[in-house]
Amino acid sequence: MMDAESRHRHRPSPDGGAAAGGPELVRTYKTWKGSNIFLLGGRLIFGPDVRSLPLTVFLLTVPVAVFCVFVGRKLIDHLGISVIVAASLWTLLVLVFLMLTSGRDPGIVPRNLCPPEPEDYDASMESGSSESQQPRFPRTREVVINGITVKIKYCDTCMLYRPPRCSHCSICNNCVQRFDHHCPWVGQCIGLRNYRFFFMFVSSATLLCLYVQGFCWVYVVRIMHGEDISIWKALVKTPASIALIIYSFIAFWFVGGLTVFHSYLISMNQSTYENFRYRYDGRENPFNKGTIKNFMEVFCTSISPSKNNFRAKVPKDPVLPAPVGANFVSPVMGRAMSDIEMGRKPFWNDASGEVGDYEGQFSNDGVNKDPRVSEADRSQDLSRSLRTESTERHVALHPRRSSWGRRSGSIDISPEVLAFAAGVGDSKQVTDGNGINGDTRN
Repeated sequence: MMDAESRHRHRPSPDGGAAAGGPELVRTYKTWKGSNIFLLGGRLIFGPDVRSLPLTVFLLTVPVAVFCVFVGRKLIDHLGISVIVAASLWTLLVLVFLMLTSGRDPGIVPRNLCPPEPEDYDASMESGSSESQQPRFPRTREVVINGITVKIKYCDTCMLYRPPRCSHCSICNNCVQRFDHHCPWVGQCIGLRNYRFFFMFVSSATLLCLYVQGFCWVYVVRIMHGEDISIWKALVKTPASIALIIYSFIAFWFVGGLTVFHSYLISMNQSTYENFRYRYDGRENPFNKGTIKNFMEVFCTSISPSKNNFRAKVPKDPVLPAPVGANFVSPVMGRAMSDIEMGRKPFWNDASGEVGDYEGQFSNDGVNKDPRVSEADRSQDLSRSLRTESTERHVALHPRRSSWGRRSGSIDISPEVLAFAAGVGDSKQVTDGNGINGDTRN
């Protein structure tokens, strides 16, 4: 009897320790700070505009259903049921690619609980000598890929330095690896982990448009020859074919144009974001490996695992780590927050205007600008500043995982980014934490 009571007393609670006095645990997706929508208990992740996905499915399936009923069924006598079966199976394949694009993690970089330490932080600063030196926190850092300097930027929202080719999506409110664009038709960002399926989706939809239009014309020609009438009279006898020909023609130029455009981007190893926001102007693209290797990189390599476990259990109210520097407050969106104790702004060591090399990342969230502090800003009420800058930009309620390592006195590159730079080409190097910005500091 006592043994049974003892086993019951020490049995772990299903909520992960909340009943035992520990912190209450919830699934990561329930505390996610981005704008994503989750389904099936965090197994599927969508963008905030996922409501457009049913419209996309409707635009794909309804025309094919009309084709099978009013065109394919009339061709059974000559071509058999294979026309209907092929159209149905191909449409199913397009829908599979659509869901693989829309319902998976596109390559989200997890946020930090707090910003990295200022570069020149020293514990002695807190002993009274801090007024003579302001913490320096560079807005950009540099990595060298194939002998070409690529600048990476700090994200105020996610509180991390973005890896090369990573960008912050203002719609989903996440940093996404190899960010291409946010597609409203699939309701998801297109990035490192779903770009392959996005290309397969638009290219297979292009072939479906050609298939439907081609057999509509086959049916029109059959009517024309069977009744010995002109093509115009044959079209009048099959209004469904007219509607499908017009619809598939318009859709073909849309998805076909995307297929051609992204084929070009793949051949050049560029993303849509890089193509529109940054021109190489005849200079070498540091990520270009040649046409064949570029296509192999997209279609013949394994998809990297997600950096997020949306079903993992995390504390509902995580405890913030103690700040390392008393005189440094993390950067915030729009403008830097006033220093709590000293009443001054942190110094941004911005070298972006001094380096004329390639930019590996552009800011699309509209907030990554170098704040220049005026005297009026210095005299603002600190309590009002703290209220307006919500604490949720400093706290991420999912497991912390930075793309950058942390050491006192410097901000070092994590092994993940080192591995990325080592895999881009044969002659790549990444400067260390002390040498990343050393050429541009005064």
